Amino acid sequence: MGRLAHTRLLLTALALIALRPGVSGASTLAPFGPLPTPRQLAWHEMEFYGFVHFSVNTFTDREWGYGDEHASLFNPSAFDADQIARTARDAGMKGLILTAKHHDGFCLWPSQYTEHSVKHSPWKDGRGDVVRELGEACRRAGLRYGLYISPWDRNHRDYGKPEYLTYYRNQLRELLTNYGPLFTVWFDGANGGDGFYGGAKEKRSIDNRTYYDWPGTWQIVRDLQPMASMFSDVGPDFRWVGNEHGFAGETCWATMDMTKPNRYPGGSSIGLNSGERPGTHWLPAECDVSIRPGWFYHAAEDDAVKSPAQLLDIYYKSVGRGACLNLNLPPDRRGVIHENDVNSLRGFRRLLDLTFAQNFTRGAPVLASNQRGGGERAFAGANTVDGNPDSYWATDDDVTTPELVVELGGEVTFNVVDVREYLPLGQRVEAFAVDAWRDGAWVEFATGTSIGNRRLVRGPRVTSPKVRLRITQAAAAPAIAEFGLYAEPVLAEVPTMVRNRQGLVSLFTSTAAAELRYTTDGTEPTGGSTLYAAPIPLARGGTIKARTFHPREERIGETATRRFGVSKARWRVLAPVGDGRLKELPRQMIDEARATVWHAPSGGQAEVTIDLGESLVLAAFHYLPPTHSAASGAVDRYEFSTSEDGKTWVKAAAGEFANIRANSIEQTVRLASPAKGRFIRFVALHALDNAPAAIGVASASVRTDN
Repeated sequence: MGRLAHTRLLLTALALIALRPGVSGASTLAPFGPLPTPRQLAWHEMEFYGFVHFSVNTFTDREWGYGDEHASLFNPSAFDADQIARTARDAGMKGLILTAKHHDGFCLWPSQYTEHSVKHSPWKDGRGDVVRELGEACRRAGLRYGLYISPWDRNHRDYGKPEYLTYYRNQLRELLTNYGPLFTVWFDGANGGDGFYGGAKEKRSIDNRTYYDWPGTWQIVRDLQPMASMFSDVGPDFRWVGNEHGFAGETCWATMDMTKPNRYPGGSSIGLNSGERPGTHWLPAECDVSIRPGWFYHAAEDDAVKSPAQLLDIYYKSVGRGACLNLNLPPDRRGVIHENDVNSLRGFRRLLDLTFAQNFTRGAPVLASNQRGGGERAFAGANTVDGNPDSYWATDDDVTTPELVVELGGEVTFNVVDVREYLPLGQRVEAFAVDAWRDGAWVEFATGTSIGNRRLVRGPRVTSPKVRLRITQAAAAPAIAEFGLYAEPVLAEVPTMVRNRQGLVSLFTSTAAAELRYTTDGTEPTGGSTLYAAPIPLARGGTIKARTFHPREERIGETATRRFGVSKARWRVLAPVGDGRLKELPRQMIDEARATVWHAPSGGQAEVTIDLGESLVLAAFHYLPPTHSAASGAVDRYEFSTSEDGKTWVKAAAGEFANIRANSIEQTVRLASPAKGRFIRFVALHALDNAPAAIGVASASVRTDN
């Protein structure tokens, strides 16, 4: 029997096993709705894995390369695949996905189909292979391996033509046959636009519904890597969650209705965050987010790494809502994960370990209001507290709102609820509630809607001798695999910082009797650092690090870090000469209030000039797009200029804000060399959806180089 036939036979057998609940006869529980395949079940079990964005962009300080970057730029000084894999494993990840080829077309393996690859890099004299080295390191670390290969290629001369599809598929076959088993193949939805395209330097558009012949491309993966789950906006195995913040919807179904229009990679994002019910296909969500503001490494973001508490919040809003979390760890120019990222991950892992070290329901006595088949042990309520994900509690078909009471053996304090459904039988529960026994009565303290693979609900700390799980709505008899209770460690609050236009920075915490201590020299605050007592003057800009201290409890919070540019006390927004429409040019863009946004009077090119009130040496510009979910109006192509007198202008920078639709964070444009000027001009050459340009607070904020 050939390898391919043997694999297909194995998949069939696995599917039959997965759909058998362990008993036969009239008491067997029938599946409900769309069901996961064996490869999707294996993906669900991972819950948490990582992205590795690494390419020429790491060395050009860009998010999206244009495609004209020379291979000589890629030259990590101390690439260590084992350090990257160990960092992921120690953080609790189950796998890593490498960007084998990003939109710039540069290949991290010596592809025989292009010269635009590591074989023309000075790294290892052109004999290196990042794809192979990281794959082998993952296997040594016990991690699964996946690959990202961008359908869009801003370097290839044939992109947009039929010939490119042959090239792309040849590269796909290279990766699928030469680098061992893969748990996923990740297809990005960004397709078409400006690019180098072999020197053409033009904009090319494609019909992303038909150009890639997705069914034919997906079949290559099915044939060569049958257990690899594929990602795109709409699968076919798991979907994008609709944002790059790592947050699934409060309600997040694992199913989608694939009969609707615009259900193709790069199509509409409607419904992706919450899923759809009833759905036609099992298509669960992945939450992809970077540990830093950007996806590739930028030294300027070393102090902007997400804190352990932020990562924990993302975990609850992704894994805890039935999705998988794909956390990006971008190697730096050495080719390793930066120390700041490593430290944050260690703190995050410590929080997870402390929280989930003890499940207060494990092995506890359970009383179910109904048990399928008149009390068959295969469906017992005790199955929810046995730690076995393959056993479950189920009720008779006509009982869809049952209750389960767990005796905790005394007063127990907890704040996290953990519920799982038995996925091989489908997603059946539509709403649930959890009650605590207090003062002789049940008191509701947690509710939720979708459960799926896992639902984590955080709440205030509750002390109770017993709890009750109520299924308040279900489309079919519930099948609950796990019900757990946990307690998070008590953490000090992370302080917040606000600066006004005069340059005074205020620190805040809502925790009573806490001390706020801070530094302005880049060092970590300690118990001996300056005690915050009044707003901190920071008119010339700088970095503040602050922490919350509880001297009596010996409890210390995480460090909050914020980098500020020069204050805007003397700034004025000026209208372009002769443009009476902008007489009411608002101060929203320089008022330091991130929620306010200025919208240009009309679509097309928009121009804003700011008088800084004094001549400054400028090192960088910053643009904040609208921070709400609607990206329309966000500027994606720009030009910055400086002037000493407001008449003679020198172009300081121009380019694109790549990926701004999906990742609407503050954009930083660092100048190749400092520029001196009293006036700055920001020109919005184009805005998303051709809408009026939208400029948020701190647009064109500056930092001095001294």
